[in-house]
Amino acid sequence: MLQKPEAMIFDMDGTLFQTETLLLPAYHASFDKLKGEGTYTGETPDEQIILGCLGMLLPQIWQRVLPDASDEVRKRADEVFIHYEMEYLEQGFGELYPGVKETLELLKSQGIRLFVASNGLEEYVKGVARKKGIDGLFEGLFSAGEYQTASKVNLVRLLLKKHGLETAWMVGDRSSDVEAGLGNGLTVIGCDYAGFGEDDELKGAHVRIRSFGELPQLYGGLASPEA
Repeated sequence: MLQKPEAMIFDMDGTLFQTETLLLPAYHASFDKLKGEGTYTGETPDEQIILGCLGMLLPQIWQRVLPDASDEVRKRADEVFIHYEMEYLEQGFGELYPGVKETLELLKSQGIRLFVASNGLEEYVKGVARKKGIDGLFEGLFSAGEYQTASKVNLVRLLLKKHGLETAWMVGDRSSDVEAGLGNGLTVIGCDYAGFGEDDELKGAHVRIRSFGELPQLYGGLASPEA
């Protein structure tokens, strides 16, 4: 049993949001567009490549997806992809993981302050929270895009300082979340349900959960219906 924290800081993709439900349609639409305009030739790179990049900063993602492309092609791919992500998000694409909204509401009702720290773009992170009806549950939605941080360690450090937090849990599904939590002296809860990372992706996490609804049970709170 862990001590109840003052706050919880959540990653977005692969933790709260089932990223592939938005990302994959946008990904394929982007390459159709790039090929149609002649910016890119060849087959669309395997979607497993971009799924394996979740949690990275966008420049790192395109280096993996298009390792042999020029900076100009990567920049255009980035522009087109962001356009389709936001367009499809507004159209209703994308789903939260089961029990996310209910569990967040429960955590907040039990006095826990809620935050997001994501390596995504500001428009994307805030757009997902708004369209999925959870934005009002958070005190702050921090993104690398808004704060121009080079790592999630720095982003979380900024969040902690800005909101005067002394005890918090870092909740996420990628090694960058583990690093951000440990690097700031936080308890790390690894979300082991997205399935995008490597086998040792959550190495170093204090606890691993198989569903989002398990969170309240870790400190003896009322269980979420989805646990």
